[in-house]
Amino acid sequence: PHEKAFEQLRNGTADMLCSAWLPDSHGVYFDPMADQFEKVTVLYRPYAYWGVPDYVPEDVVSTIDDLRKPEAVARMEKRIQGIGPGAGISRFSRAAITRYALAESGYHFENGTLDDCVGAYEEAVRLGKWVVVPLWKPQFLHEKYAIRQLKDPHGVMGGADKATLVARHSLMQQLPVGVVFDLRGTYLGDEEVSRLDYLISRDRLDPVDAARSLPRRIG
Repeated sequence: PHEKAFEQLRNGTADMLCSAWLPDSHGVYFDPMADQFEKVTVLYRPYAYWGVPDYVPEDVVSTIDDLRKPEAVARMEKRIQGIGPGAGISRFSRAAITRYALAESGYHFENGTLDDCVGAYEEAVRLGKWVVVPLWKPQFLHEKYAIRQLKDPHGVMGGADKATLVARHSLMQQLPVGVVFDLRGTYLGDEEVSRLDYLISRDRLDPVDAARSLPRRIG
């Protein structure tokens, strides 16, 4: 769980995290101890959103607010299956249910595991159902499915984050100069992270083998 990773930073059992999504998704965990850490480099630029399969007509559902339309209410799955409660997308999703008054139309958000979230979406798509998936980019589902992002006029999903490699100042002072130089110059990008996520999560490649399989060297 996301919050436990930051607890390890706080209590000193970990000195580096790859990566903190700042400022919106993980700022609530990182900000109280930020002065102890260096933001070493931005690895990619993730963002959270709600999406629907692209077969859901865009003229019916293009915004989160559209989920309250009668034609959407009639067909859309009302359970919005999320991941763990400490994730940014989970906090944003609970806020969306309230801000857009979706409970009045029967919608509810449920926390669960990543497998719960992915499984609910894939099963709905297999059956051709209308479904909302609380998701983020980069994420491996985008390697297989066309998912349309719903516009968020009230801005409850936060903005684009910076996926930041953070390391304790004391650790950075102990590392060789060349290692520090390489770390500060590392950038992956959203497309490569999405592909890596798929190779590791779905193709079950070892992370090092997955990185080596990419067309160009990472780092």
